[in-house]
Amino acid sequence: MDRIKITLPDGSEREYQKGVTVYEVAKDISEGLARVSLGAVVNGKILGLKDTIEEDANVNIVKFEDKEGKEIFRHTSSHILAQAVKRIFPDVKLAIGPAIDEGFYYDFDTEHRFTPEDLEKIEEEMAKIVKENYELEKFILPRDEAIKLLKDKDEPYKVELVEDLPEDAVISFYKQGDFVDLCAGPHLPNTKKVKAFKLLSIAGAYWRGDEHNKMLQRIYGTSFEKKKDLDEYLERLEEAKKRDHRKLGRELDLFSIHEEGPGFPFFHPKGMVIRNMLEDFWREEHRKRGYGEIKTPIILNEELWHRSGHWDHYKENMYFTTIDENQYAIKPMNCPGSILVYKTNMYSYRDLPIRMAELGLVHRHELSGTLHGLMRVRSFTQDDAHIFMLPSQVKDELIKVIDLADYVYSIFGFKYHVELSTRPENSMGTEEQWELATSNLISALEEKNIDYIVNEGDGAFYGPKIDFHLEDAIGRTWQCGTIQLDFQMPERFDLTYIDRNNEKQRPVMIHRTILGSIERFMGILIEHYAGKFPVWLAPVQISILPISDKFNDYAYELQKKFEENGMRVEVDDRTEKIGYKIREAQLQKIPYMLVVGEKEVENRLISVRKRDEGDLGQIEVEKFVDKVVEEIKSKM
Repeated sequence: MDRIKITLPDGSEREYQKGVTVYEVAKDISEGLARVSLGAVVNGKILGLKDTIEEDANVNIVKFEDKEGKEIFRHTSSHILAQAVKRIFPDVKLAIGPAIDEGFYYDFDTEHRFTPEDLEKIEEEMAKIVKENYELEKFILPRDEAIKLLKDKDEPYKVELVEDLPEDAVISFYKQGDFVDLCAGPHLPNTKKVKAFKLLSIAGAYWRGDEHNKMLQRIYGTSFEKKKDLDEYLERLEEAKKRDHRKLGRELDLFSIHEEGPGFPFFHPKGMVIRNMLEDFWREEHRKRGYGEIKTPIILNEELWHRSGHWDHYKENMYFTTIDENQYAIKPMNCPGSILVYKTNMYSYRDLPIRMAELGLVHRHELSGTLHGLMRVRSFTQDDAHIFMLPSQVKDELIKVIDLADYVYSIFGFKYHVELSTRPENSMGTEEQWELATSNLISALEEKNIDYIVNEGDGAFYGPKIDFHLEDAIGRTWQCGTIQLDFQMPERFDLTYIDRNNEKQRPVMIHRTILGSIERFMGILIEHYAGKFPVWLAPVQISILPISDKFNDYAYELQKKFEENGMRVEVDDRTEKIGYKIREAQLQKIPYMLVVGEKEVENRLISVRKRDEGDLGQIEVEKFVDKVVEEIKSKM
């Protein structure tokens, strides 16, 4: 019998008979591990417990705590959802149902409009399917038999998927009870393990994400191994609803989005305060680190985008216009503009690195169904920078960018993790260039002792990248900063510098953002802080609340003094009771409320209330000024 070698996570090797199941390997390693494992990563591919290993392999057993384990668990959950929907609504047509971050969904085509009450019925049916404990059985069919089966089941979307598969594709199905679905897998061995689940929402989704196709109904859900974990997740969702930046944006009068410009946010005066403070902070930190700020045009001619490669790799996301009978594009990215600025001079090796930073407004066509407040928009300002350097300077420049990102995120209290994305299928350049670029990124991360996750094939079309994923106050992660190493653009634009031998050489280029985009970062901050911005960012830092009209003069005297010290202050001189004024200031989440009445005027004091600490008592004005100035300076 054929024997294969399996390398285990600890580096040890064992021999097995060809065709050994993942479960048998897990059981052989540890009986306990077999009980908690959901599958394995075998030579980079996820397999279920029932799947067999046919060749020498590196095997890493996965549990629910692992990303791959969650994917197996939640993919199975989506099949249970689809089976339940088909039981209740037999005429529904199935589209796709993948696992996604923190859950799963399934898309359905039906004349019936799903309602929240339907979700309750579907959940009840899912619970029955789990209790019935169906085995998930995989089988493979030739293309013509697969198409016939799906046509017999009247599943046109599945037929289309099969017809679009490559000629040599393996066409697999999974069966559970009387339910059969086209699927590559993998799955759990049976349905009984999926006991803690919840259907969350209903949304519209175009078939294959194309707005020219039919709109389907998408049911979102999530699932966990333990009910306790599901309950904690649902609590986090409720907290997230309270922090929704769209809701808080309205309540705090920060921004709005209108039908006249879907995906194009309007910033109000208070929102502009936050935005300007972020941009001022950004400029100050970049100036300290040797960046020169530039500004490049929003519209540039079509030829430029052919030269940069965006036309071939990104045009479906771009907007176009005609000027003087010539074709132009509204820029989706800032890099070609920075390159043109670089080309206006001839640089010596002594001049490099050249660091150019730009708060550049870009426009990208996003599907209307994907737009989401400030998080997903069609126009946004990237906090971009492009660094042109000698090959020998690459590692040092990468480390400097990593240090800047680390400092900026620490100011806002974000923890983060790092992901490294490698060459995608749709890319430019040689294998050698990509290997060199990727090794430079890895070297910089190792120099900084930063652990990282590898995302195979998820790099930009012109180079590999490092992404920073920030963790907010309630544990959600957001991809913000990115560092992309690029050997392609300098070549396509014929960028050069003069080396010490007076010969032309090609510089290397770094593309990078720290915040990602000003708009999206603001949305993240609104939710991270739940609208309770630290003093340095708060649109209004101090609200002065006179108890009655006769104390207004003192209130305005205080306002003038605070403003002379650079503070943002308002006086609530309405003829309302003081309790009402305090509640209003609290709803606006203003950091400091100063109550002034007869005692405060007589003693030249202020009674201070702090947003989350309540009454701090009477304080001398100068001491309060010093305290707040220090908070602003230290960005507390």
